[in-house]
Amino acid sequence: MKQNVTSLNTTEIKKLNTADMENNHESFSMETPLREDAFELDDEIKIELIEKHFKDIMLILGLDLNDDSLSGTPNRVAKMYVTEMFKGLNPDNAPSVKLFDNKYNYKNMLIEKNISFHSVCEHHFVPIIGKAHVAYIPNDKVVGLSKLNRIVRYFAQRPQVQERMTIQIVNMLKDTLHTNDVAVIIEADHMCVAMRGVQDVTSSTITSEFSGKFQDSKTREEMMKLISLEIK
Repeated sequence: MKQNVTSLNTTEIKKLNTADMENNHESFSMETPLREDAFELDDEIKIELIEKHFKDIMLILGLDLNDDSLSGTPNRVAKMYVTEMFKGLNPDNAPSVKLFDNKYNYKNMLIEKNISFHSVCEHHFVPIIGKAHVAYIPNDKVVGLSKLNRIVRYFAQRPQVQERMTIQIVNMLKDTLHTNDVAVIIEADHMCVAMRGVQDVTSSTITSEFSGKFQDSKTREEMMKLISLEIK
């Protein structure tokens, strides 16, 4: 049944305003900062609320929402936020990962490189566009390759900080694969650097997290060589 939203506004929903978050820079965590009531509203209600407030933003900017090109934009943005760009905020959308027996007793590193992703900088809400290289050394279980892509994209589909995203991917892979031998390298372009401030379109940001055997310099060097390898 559709929930009533007529009374849902920024005055009455005190839990949804920003006043409670004035100290949000005082502590940092590897978890995405979410309110305890983050999932009390269903997606339909969130879309209605975001549409309303994004319409207000457009009106404040002086845009004419009677124009055919703009009239549907608040709804399009709201649906995009909830069902696409930020769907990774909800743990219910975490990828289901099935493991398989390592029948071939493969004990060397496995690398899935150049996993493309799009995320959003949580400081300015503009895009982060990049690629991730994921590696692990199996024990008695292996995972389907596409699941590595899905894990990367799950953590990308939320407001993010690249350093946190790198660690989150490693932690989930360690828990999922039951091995500490995991490594992730991310290279990304940040539109908060390219579109505003210094407006630098040539720089990129690289982060890495190495765990288990990948903390050994020789193992890291092998991974870096394989990532840079161009196979004809």
